[in-house]
Amino acid sequence: MRQKSDQLRSSKLITYLLLIVILFLGLLCLYYGSSFAPGSDPESLRRDGSDPVLGSLPGPQHFDDDSLQNLELPRTIPICDMKYSELIPCLDRELIYQMRLKLNLSLMEHYERHCPPPQRRLNCLIPPPAGYKIPIRWPESRDEVWKANIPHTHLASEKSDQNWMVVKGDKINFPGGGTHFHYGADKYIVSLARMLKFPNDKLHNGGNLRNVLDVGCGVASFGAYLLQHSTIAMSLAPNDVHENQIQFALERGIPSTLGVLGTKRLPYPSRSFDLAHCSRCRIDWLQRDGILLLELDRVLRPGGYFAYSSPEAYAKDPENLRIGNAMHDLLKRMCWRVASKKDQTVIWQKPTSNGCYLKREPGTQPPLCSTEDDADGVWNVQMKACISQYSAQMHREKGTGLVPWPQRLITPPPRLEDIGVSPEEFHEDTRIWKFRVNEYWKQMKSVVRKSYFRNVMDMNANLGGFAAALKDTDVWVMNVAPVTISARLKIIYDRGLIGTVHDWCESFSTYPRTYDLLHAWAVFSELEERGCSTEDLLVEMDRILRPEAFVIIRDKPSIISYIQKSLPALKWDRWVSEVEPSTDALSVSEERVLIARKKLWSD
Repeated sequence: MRQKSDQLRSSKLITYLLLIVILFLGLLCLYYGSSFAPGSDPESLRRDGSDPVLGSLPGPQHFDDDSLQNLELPRTIPICDMKYSELIPCLDRELIYQMRLKLNLSLMEHYERHCPPPQRRLNCLIPPPAGYKIPIRWPESRDEVWKANIPHTHLASEKSDQNWMVVKGDKINFPGGGTHFHYGADKYIVSLARMLKFPNDKLHNGGNLRNVLDVGCGVASFGAYLLQHSTIAMSLAPNDVHENQIQFALERGIPSTLGVLGTKRLPYPSRSFDLAHCSRCRIDWLQRDGILLLELDRVLRPGGYFAYSSPEAYAKDPENLRIGNAMHDLLKRMCWRVASKKDQTVIWQKPTSNGCYLKREPGTQPPLCSTEDDADGVWNVQMKACISQYSAQMHREKGTGLVPWPQRLITPPPRLEDIGVSPEEFHEDTRIWKFRVNEYWKQMKSVVRKSYFRNVMDMNANLGGFAAALKDTDVWVMNVAPVTISARLKIIYDRGLIGTVHDWCESFSTYPRTYDLLHAWAVFSELEERGCSTEDLLVEMDRILRPEAFVIIRDKPSIISYIQKSLPALKWDRWVSEVEPSTDALSVSEERVLIARKKLWSD
């Protein structure tokens, strides 16, 4: 009996031990399972430096034929929580709060870029909102969009007396109004042309006014109606309390981007714009010795204009009059002159040479910038409260030396010399990209018409040849100059195109689902050389791609092979084509072209 009792106790002990082990393992699985779930705390996702989504590939990847054979590719990529449906990683207010960044709100630092460190990135696919529909095509999209795609109607009620936008059933309509042009941007644009006495009341002034910077653009109706005047605007607004302004603009198919005049230079080279525009944009132009006006001065071309409007109701307001007088005094010291004034709209003009600067009294403020200052250095560069002088060549010519649009697109600009490119190389680049783009269309013609695209991004724009080859299609192109070759962006602007400087090791400043086509030429090769994550970039590209949109990736065969195997996980396998293109003068090594289409999916 005693032996039986000992055996029974031993059996119970073993059972208890097994239960404890099972319970421990269960808790361990539960812990790790929750840690790697999409939408969980980003800080806990990658404490060991690994990637929770593409786990076997945490760091920079160096692709060669041998390593590709052994790579374990992700079968699926988790879907982000629906609360991230409109996530802009580097403009995320929640991230700023979580990281306890000490920012000066009066200087708008909280609207500037603050990117998450690698361990806080959410490597998951951003879901579309409930009921998302394929966007309405251009030009109809200028005037209406699906409400389900941007389910925000706050602006419709807040700006109801200004005709910004109107909710009608399942759509949001845009009558073309604005804070200062309730009766329509088209009439307002004509009034500006008349103030400047341009021929035939056309603001393009015979093709001499092409690039516009619209600061505090709202839903970008000013930029929308400029397009019919052969003029293109970079419509700029922050991700602020007027929710989703730029998201509405991009959904409409209007060139626009998120940005703010805060403490850092705008990501555009010097002398890029023919006109800067501010219609009651609520910017304190007098702060910090006029540093924001000096930033406009930097990006304006010789003889460029600044149109400033405020509502008629403020005509006799004492504070408004004080601000107007102080701005007039500051701009006079900056050598700007009043080109025209009517009611509450005044247009100033920047000088065409250094002549006025050299005649100023010693000690006049603001000072001239040092000759050592690079006026084209813009990525994470602080604004400077000084006047950027013209080069000796521009001073002699008293202007830019640019021909009118559209000849400007294909004519070698004078600043080619700054980057060491000859006119012959410029023409060859233009010819090659025209051929390459024609080959792209041949690959895609079975699945899409050229009219399908509206918002296009060239992720490595070089001299702008890809965008120039699209001149006969009804698209606009965001030409991106990677930080390693940012000096080339000024050539793109001199051609009458628009673009921005960006570092592809970071997220782009735009809302999810805003581009119809992404073109990436040698972007992944450059990323590999810099030691940044290929997987992060693929997920970022997915974030800014609209459902049913396309990517064209031109790169080394090993990189193309790897990306092609990742397409199912990205849900980019709606349609796929891969070819070996013919070599040309721009081919630095063997290349392949991969074209893929993103599926429309729901959470």
